[in-house]
Amino acid sequence: MRPLQAIICLLSDEAGAEVVPLTIDGITAGRSTRGHRFLSPDAFTVNGFDDYEAKLKRAHVILRADERAEVIWNDATQQAFASGLELVEDHGLLAEVAGLVEWPVVLLGRIDDAFLGLPPEVLQTSMKEHQKFFSVRNPKTGRIERFVTVANMATADHGATILAGNQKVLAARLSDAKFFWENDLRRVKDAGLEGMGAGLANVTFHNKLGSQADRIARIAALAREIAPHVGADPDLAEQAAKVAKADLQSAMVGEFPELQGLMGSYYARAAGLDPAVAAACQDHYSPLGPSDAVPTAPVSVAVALADKIDTLTGFWAIDEKPTGSKDPFALRRAALGVIRLVLENGLTLRLGQRTGSFAVAFTMMVTQQSMTGFDEKLADLLAFFHDRLKVYLRDQGIRHDIIDACIAMPGNDDLTLLVKRARALAETLATDDGENLIQGFKRANNILTQAEDKDGVEYSYGADLKFAEDDAEKALFAALDAADAQIAPAMAAEDFSTAMTAMAALRGPIDAFFTAVQVNDDRQVIRRNRLNLLSRIRKICLSVADITKIEG
Repeated sequence: MRPLQAIICLLSDEAGAEVVPLTIDGITAGRSTRGHRFLSPDAFTVNGFDDYEAKLKRAHVILRADERAEVIWNDATQQAFASGLELVEDHGLLAEVAGLVEWPVVLLGRIDDAFLGLPPEVLQTSMKEHQKFFSVRNPKTGRIERFVTVANMATADHGATILAGNQKVLAARLSDAKFFWENDLRRVKDAGLEGMGAGLANVTFHNKLGSQADRIARIAALAREIAPHVGADPDLAEQAAKVAKADLQSAMVGEFPELQGLMGSYYARAAGLDPAVAAACQDHYSPLGPSDAVPTAPVSVAVALADKIDTLTGFWAIDEKPTGSKDPFALRRAALGVIRLVLENGLTLRLGQRTGSFAVAFTMMVTQQSMTGFDEKLADLLAFFHDRLKVYLRDQGIRHDIIDACIAMPGNDDLTLLVKRARALAETLATDDGENLIQGFKRANNILTQAEDKDGVEYSYGADLKFAEDDAEKALFAALDAADAQIAPAMAAEDFSTAMTAMAALRGPIDAFFTAVQVNDDRQVIRRNRLNLLSRIRKICLSVADITKIEG
């Protein structure tokens, strides 16, 4: 960023542009400025913004950052393509470099052959972090073979001197990376991947939750418990969890922390471990955010879930929960990660029961002996998950009251089941029958509740067709029998769409009943029978979802 040397402040109208009197730090506003300090150093005057932008470009300054980024991207991709290679996309780096230059000149450089054996991610990370270079990949091999640097000016030798200097500095940086890589591989060969991670016993994860090694032992045990639920081999899941964080002790991750997990996968392959273990080393941190890919390989899923559930139950156990906007341990992100792992893999995994994954994880906590309020913490953590689930589903167009109606039902710690029910309810309520059924249900429920409060009894059984007098009343009996016959087996089979379609079909008979029949008849036998009939409406509808929580 150049220091402030001139200020242009013009006010334009039909008559032209006039300078607005303005002084900042001793600099008085005018209509003159300068271009590129080496390529076009002379001053020039401008008469408005369009004139300013055009004259700057003639003076070797591209004013707009997006235009500079476009120039860089187009020139870099074309030069890479001309060499039979492809530019590795990096939007963040592109925006950063576009902000560093005024007159971008793209130069394609070479990486010394001695470094081409490094993992491509190491080359890419080192060049990006230290030199702001773009990586250029061979599409046939996947190797990073060249780089792109962006100079701030054109030179008589077409950038040869700039490239020579950059390549010399790059060689020194990559020599360090090569040393780290080769040293780490020797350690893995000598001591294995668990040996590389042995030092984690001396690294504190949290003063109330023990060392990283303590945490790894918990994750390994939990991964083994979760494995059968996700179709993973328990032995492989446990093994993967034991070595997944070993690369935290590697020299490469010490230099480039953003490569943790990825380097573990390379070291696992070098150690001859099962490919599923190597994949889990790389994937167990995922998903890190809403746009991050979700692991699908069973062993990776088991370890990723165990890692996140251990984090959540650990901090719940020591009462370190998110408060307001504060979430120092990224627990909301961890919860969203569990939600996405479960839902996007279609898993049936009970979380909140005393035998569920949360409870198993709680019992592994180092603070378990002193932890009080086990059930309360379990329920509180599940409620936290439900809140996160509401946010996740709201972005997919499912209303919070629909989710609440499903959370109130049994089995709400099975997230896949819960979401399946919520989607079916949302689809039902999107129909005329579904929407109007809610009104009929609420009318029936209100009448029934008022009568039960007044009479001090519960009208929950005993509706008998023989006391039905009106055809609409008899039709409702038949409709409820038919709905019950469909809904009960559908709910048992977790076929929520069929159950809710059957429930919505009650809309017509319920409307007709209320049009034709007075519930609170003067004859007590008839009144009781009709109230018990309303109770059947309530019971059948509430067997599908807690419709009392639906708004409107």
